[in-house]
Amino acid sequence: MSSYTRLDKAYRNAKKIPFDDSSRFILFSDCHRGDNSFADDFANNRNIYFHALKHYYNEGFQYCELGDGDELWENLSFEPIFLAHKNVFELMRQFHEEDRLHMIYGNHDMVYRNPDYVKKHLYSFFDPKDAKEKELLKDLVYHEALVLKHSDSGQEIFLTHGHQADFMNYHGWRINRFLVRVLWKPLQVWGIADPTSPAKNYKELIKVEKRIKKWILKNDLLLTVAGHTHRPRFPEPGEIPFFNDGSCVHPRSITGIEIKNGTIALIKWQIATKDDGTLQIVRLLLEGPQKIIDYIDED
Repeated sequence: MSSYTRLDKAYRNAKKIPFDDSSRFILFSDCHRGDNSFADDFANNRNIYFHALKHYYNEGFQYCELGDGDELWENLSFEPIFLAHKNVFELMRQFHEEDRLHMIYGNHDMVYRNPDYVKKHLYSFFDPKDAKEKELLKDLVYHEALVLKHSDSGQEIFLTHGHQADFMNYHGWRINRFLVRVLWKPLQVWGIADPTSPAKNYKELIKVEKRIKKWILKNDLLLTVAGHTHRPRFPEPGEIPFFNDGSCVHPRSITGIEIKNGTIALIKWQIATKDDGTLQIVRLLLEGPQKIIDYIDED
């Protein structure tokens, strides 16, 4: 099965979500939430991420997580991740209870494609304080892809993780997971990168991006947003409409894609120092906003 076939299948089976110019979406991916150990890349940015996500909750955004939200290659199960970042999941529960949470699985949390696994681990949690089970993300469904479809123009935005364009991280994810658990996780503590990851292997990153762009050309310039490579991308109108929201494990910052008022923008949240020496978390606009309709091919 080629990358084209895998992407075609994801697009064909994607859940469609209607939106219009009043809709608001925030797209993050590649959080890689871990167990708060030295190997947990998310831990350094967890306060930035929580502050940003709280902002979007208060502003009425819907949250789309485009895969690799939880680091389930390095960690054997969801439980230590939940315990390490309980406040994040409680906030996600608030989104979920208001039907504002849309989840996509990636190669590092591929186990979430199994509804039974999601039901067992994410529907509820044991609260030792009350000694009973409590609801967490009950009835949550993970998808391989989503399609945002504009209710007026009919324009579609295809959302997926992007590992469909990466053979070993799609079909060989169990092999890569084994290598990460027994080899690369211990070495990561000493600063040695995992060469199986396109985010840390530039040649693989370029190959993945080229395959996705070729698929977009094959599908009449369908506006596509992915993650996986951790490299933010924001094309200009007239270029191949391949966007990437980056990741939440950049050094001292997180990046994402905002969709609101009929526009799309690439944003970054980071810690900044004020003149008096105190620290604050700030949002920076990196690219855009650009009208989404400008990416419709007129030919």
